[in-house]
Amino acid sequence: MTKVRSTTGRGILSAMAAAALGLAAMTGAAQAGTEQYIPTIWVDPDGCEHWVMDDGVEGYMTPHTTRQGIPVCRRGNVCGVINTDQMFATDSSRISGAGKERLMQFFQSTGATSYIITGHTDSRASDQYNMGLSLRRANSVAKVAQSSGARIADVRGYGERMPKASNASADGMAQNRRVEIICIR
Repeated sequence: MTKVRSTTGRGILSAMAAAALGLAAMTGAAQAGTEQYIPTIWVDPDGCEHWVMDDGVEGYMTPHTTRQGIPVCRRGNVCGVINTDQMFATDSSRISGAGKERLMQFFQSTGATSYIITGHTDSRASDQYNMGLSLRRANSVAKVAQSSGARIADVRGYGERMPKASNASADGMAQNRRVEIICIR
């Protein structure tokens, strides 16, 4: 589990953590000189929130639900599509300097809470190769996003399994070679 700290709902979370773990345990850890962990909300790859408390030894996480028991999930939508022909050389997952700069500007301007990066390919190579290439390309975009300060919820490679268009034409294959960026708000 990754530690994620947020100011969202910090007061409510602090009250819940104090009640759940006992105020004495939290003060004892602070007096012992260890870092006091502030509870927060973690957003899973599907955009659903979880209350998180991690005392450094073993973490605790529970789904955030409404009073009716319905999970609280954030809306995610595709906020960017990168044509990989413009960003990557054939059979490569290395992003050009100009491409990195454009991606940095994109991630700094969207204002999303976190992102899911998904890679896709056309069907020209084997399924196994396409799965690996799409994941490598998605990871390259995710590294640029993280270096810009963006939080990445998940990175996925779908290879040729989720085509946007038919692979029967060159135009269709070009549309299928893409990296999609899903913004979770």
